Amino acid sequence: MRGATAPSGPTTNDRPMTATPARAATLYTPEILAAATGLAAWPWNDALPLQGEARSRTCGSTLRIGLALDAQGRIAAIGLRAHACAIGQAATQAFARAATARSRTEIADTRAAIGAWLAGEGALPDWPGLDVIAAARAHPSRHGAIVLAWDAALAALDQ
Repeated sequence: MRGATAPSGPTTNDRPMTATPARAATLYTPEILAAATGLAAWPWNDALPLQGEARSRTCGSTLRIGLALDAQGRIAAIGLRAHACAIGQAATQAFARAATARSRTEIADTRAAIGAWLAGEGALPDWPGLDVIAAARAHPSRHGAIVLAWDAALAALDQ
């Protein structure tokens, strides 16, 4: 065909592969979108002594977290600054809702369990609110966004 140009990027049957509205609708449910809007409850606070950052290599989402610990070394306060997709924000909201009074070991263990679940090697971890993002497991491009909060928290806790 003269003058025709090949589509750029991945193709299927000579047509560009794009996200379909139906596929996006199954991922971005009203529950995920509602959870994503909940991050305002944990505003950024420069005064929090432990700070960490994480970035998803797959989608570019970023999260900055500030933490304060109680006398037993458990999370007592959280501040967040997220630049993430709705999946990353929803997972971060689940983290923030349940992270208070958790230890570094609990955060690390849950992060490992999420990684195993995403790899198809385990069940969805027992962390309140994670069930909302369960459909994102089928979307590897969102896996990095799902673990942002745990990665950023571990970076802060390892200071």
